[in-house]
Amino acid sequence: MSPGPADAALQAALEPLNAVPAGPAWNLDELRDLLPQRVALADAAVLVPLVGDRETRVILTRRDDGLRHHGGQVSFPGGRVDPGDAGPLAAALREAEEEIGLRSCDAHVLGYLDPLATVTGFQVLPVVARVPTGFVPRPRPGEVAEVFSLPLRWLMAPENLERIAIHYRGRDREVFEYRRHEAAPGQRVWGATASILYNLRQRLLAAGGLP
Repeated sequence: MSPGPADAALQAALEPLNAVPAGPAWNLDELRDLLPQRVALADAAVLVPLVGDRETRVILTRRDDGLRHHGGQVSFPGGRVDPGDAGPLAAALREAEEEIGLRSCDAHVLGYLDPLATVTGFQVLPVVARVPTGFVPRPRPGEVAEVFSLPLRWLMAPENLERIAIHYRGRDREVFEYRRHEAAPGQRVWGATASILYNLRQRLLAAGGLP
């Protein structure tokens, strides 16, 4: 799969594959008093899959309602970096194959976003990749309830993203949340997933804007 002009613009906004981001999470200061003290964040990785020729869309999943952690929430394919993984890129590709049936050989990896800290004690490294237009997801039973997509241009528009106030562990804080889209009216895209997309938007703006 050869990169087109849009992918070249995306690559310019991302950290290159030969320079895995190793710095602290970009949102760490906001979460410091919510994270375990004197315990290192566990490494995790997610894949941000992009699909489509005329209109680029972002593939998202809704986790199974019965899962113990984050059941029913919208997320990217991903999880903890296991000891057998060669690194975060390998972990993101492995999880994408396990969760939505995307073969590693079918993912054209474009680069990295910035590490993100989560209140559950992970430092997540997002990996952005282009997926073949004809890709048909195969959700993993018991883990992924649904796979859907939203337009990248819509997700990058500032008016579609807002900050909402929540009360968590004894204090008020703000998190990102997208308004509902007609393509997926029942899906709530918020929290870490929305933060990852916000980071992508900020990087695209810094690199010259959305392709």
